[in-house]
Amino acid sequence: MDYEHKAKVVADCLLSYKRDESGWKVCKKSNDVVVSWRPSSEFPGNVYKGEGLVSGSLEKVWESLKPVPNGLRVKWDNNVKRFELLDQITEDISICRTVTPSAAMGIIAPRDFVDVILVKKYDDGAISSNATNVCHASCPPQSGYVRGFNHRCGCICVPISGEPNKTQVFTFFQTDLGGFLPRSVVDSFFPSSMAEFYSNLTKTVKSLKDL
Repeated sequence: MDYEHKAKVVADCLLSYKRDESGWKVCKKSNDVVVSWRPSSEFPGNVYKGEGLVSGSLEKVWESLKPVPNGLRVKWDNNVKRFELLDQITEDISICRTVTPSAAMGIIAPRDFVDVILVKKYDDGAISSNATNVCHASCPPQSGYVRGFNHRCGCICVPISGEPNKTQVFTFFQTDLGGFLPRSVVDSFFPSSMAEFYSNLTKTVKSLKDL
């Protein structure tokens, strides 16, 4: 499998999601974050977009978000129980396994996901994490976990000109949770989960000392 090509396609796709304002329907809104959705073109579900301002420098925000084993995200993101590096393809591209806990009062059983992940930096100072599902010989489906599939997803952290202590964060999720979950459970889970994601991210960034 051409992991590099697959990862770069995700990065281009997420930028197009960020730029294309058409078709998004707002499903959750607060002072700090707007969560929208539209039908996915990749699977019979939705792609969700989160857009929010986080109080903190881009360096602190990225330190909290970056997809690395033993990173901060496992500590604050309630949907990430474990994060494992399976294979390092290039300096910026890796194959990782993410384990998620049960959710929605136990209706959603623990899942695991195997993804190729590309970390990409842009000329304007933005940085992104881009992921999609892949197969990897070292990690077949395992008992005790439902194997889920992340379609093109990730986050883009954008510096705000003139405001070094604020960062715009875009998140994109389009996840096939696998199993036999009712559609209503999935559709109610993601908007609330994403709003909580921003709330916990903000608290974590606020707690970090200057980097």
